[in-house]
Parts: sequence; structure tokens; C-alpha cells
Amino acid sequence: MSIKSKIQPSIDLSKDGKQFGYLDTPYSRNDSAWGALRIPVSVARNGAGPTLLITGGNHGDEYEGPIAAMKLMRKIDPSVLTGRVIAIPFLNYPAVLAGARVSPIDDVNMNRAFPGNADGTISYQISHYVNDIILPECDAVMDIHSGGKTLMFEAFAAIHHLDDPEHFQRCKDAMLAFSAPISLVLKELDSRGMLDTAVEDMGKIFLSTELGGGGTALADNVRIAEDGLLRLLVHLGILPDSDDVPTRPETQFMDTAGDGCFNQSNDEGMFEMLVDLGAQVSAGQPLAQVHCLQHPDRDPQVYFAGRDGRLIGRHHPGLIQQGDFLSLIAYDIV
Repeated sequence: MSIKSKIQPSIDLSKDGKQFGYLDTPYSRNDSAWGALRIPVSVARNGAGPTLLITGGNHGDEYEGPIAAMKLMRKIDPSVLTGRVIAIPFLNYPAVLAGARVSPIDDVNMNRAFPGNADGTISYQISHYVNDIILPECDAVMDIHSGGKTLMFEAFAAIHHLDDPEHFQRCKDAMLAFSAPISLVLKELDSRGMLDTAVEDMGKIFLSTELGGGGTALADNVRIAEDGLLRLLVHLGILPDSDDVPTRPETQFMDTAGDGCFNQSNDEGMFEMLVDLGAQVSAGQPLAQVHCLQHPDRDPQVYFAGRDGRLIGRHHPGLIQQGDFLSLIAYDIV
């Protein structure tokens, strides 16, 4: 039996209409003995129907999701809905306030904290509340990510390979309705503790994105999130189709399973990309090189493409360390 959450919503998430409020999380500390962390949450509901949960700020240095979620909930008219939209634009609120990937309170990566712990630190309490209180009432979850300060991606929406073909197809249909420039079946390097896995284990639709990066939000990437959310709501039957919903653009269906897609650095030094994001590459082609800072006379260490495909992800900062993600190649699905 699940332990009761310490978190209390300031609004009734089951009530019709549109509300903006907080998930009040007790947070006693030196400078506020009876303090609380007030995590913004909003809901728009109109009667019975599907529920979509939209999350942003799972990592605090990723801004497209929070911006798109806030803009959607401000403008959405609950009277035209059939069902409910719940938005938590800053899932890891302390990390968002700090502009950091992980929470400065407990140094926890929210996307490795699921299913959470009601008696754990702040990050585990939040993930427990989402996992045990909100997810059971949802039909689908849209978790909007980007590369943050350390990664840069071509804009894509993503799902995962799933054992159940019917479940996979429902997720795929949702991804194609969102219709980012790339629709990707993503192989995660580490899926334990992710919101993704928690939702998928419940048999529900899960969709994510990687929209740019570099610790900023570009106009095109925010627009991709905004337009995709409207199309997703129509696809789920929550929002009626109308002229206000952008038509579905073309999307390229791709995969990252198999050898040669991910590349990591085995060196530290100054990082130089040799090809740009979006470029078509061939197996054995030089992708990047790392220059040794301590020995400028040495030739750089060159990294090569492990397969044919398209470069859709890369390390972003000018310096790189051993073990850092270096590049991601995706290939077309026929």
C-alpha cells in the first residue's frame, strides 16, 4: 500500500474550469522552520474524458517545456475541452530556480527518482506524488525536454521500443500527431528511475522531446512544442480540431537502436565538432575531435561515425571530459 504523500495541492484537480495553484511541499530549513516549496500546477477540465499530463522542467536548465506549458494553460478555453489537461511546468522546481539540471536541495536528478519516496528528500517526494497520485488518473503524459546547458539536439519527439505492440502503436500514433521535425524511437542509455519508464509500466501513452539545448530557448523550438501540444490534444480527443490548431507538418521517422548510434568521449580537452547538426554522415567519417590543453603540440583525438545516418545530437560546451556524451546518430525507418 502506498504511503500517503506529504504534498497537498492548493486547487481541486478534479473540478471543472481552469485553475492555477500550487503543489505545497513541506520544506523545513534553517531560514524557514515551517516553510514549504510551492510548485506551480494548473488544470483545465470539462467533464468526463481523457487526461493529459504535461510536464516541463524535469531538468531545471531546459526551458522550452516550461514556456510552452505556461503559454498553453494561459490561453486554453476549458469550455471547449472534453476531459482534462494538467500542467506542471516546473517539475523539478528547485532546479529550475537554480538554472541547473539537478535539484540544489538534494542533488537529485528528477528523471532518475521515480517512482519516488513519500518520506524521501524533496525530489523523491515530488516524484512519489506524481507517480502515485497523478499518473493513475492520466491517459497520456507529455514530458518536454531539451538539451539543457550541456547538450544540443535537432528538434525531435521521442518514444521507446516497447514489448507490447499495441502499446507501442498508441505511443507512436501520439508522436506522429505531435509531429516534430523528427519522430524518433529512442534507445535510452539509462532508463531506470525515469518518468518515462513509470508511465510506460502503467501501460499509458508516454511521449517526450529533445528540442534544441544550449541552456536557452529558441523561437522555432518553442513553436514546435506549442503546435505539437495542440495537435496532441486533438489526437487524444480532449480538444476539438479547428483552424486554430496548426496542420500537421512532415516528420521524419527515425530510430537509434543498434551499434554506432551513441558516441562518448574517452578524452578530456577542447571539443571541436567537424560536422553540423542535421548533417548526413557515413560510417567512418570524422565527426569531432578533442584537443589536449596540456600538450598543444599533439594532434587531436578524432572521433568517427559508427554508422551511416544523420547527426541529431552533440555535446555542447567547448570543453569535454572523459565519459561525456559526444554525439548521436539516427537512421531512417523504412
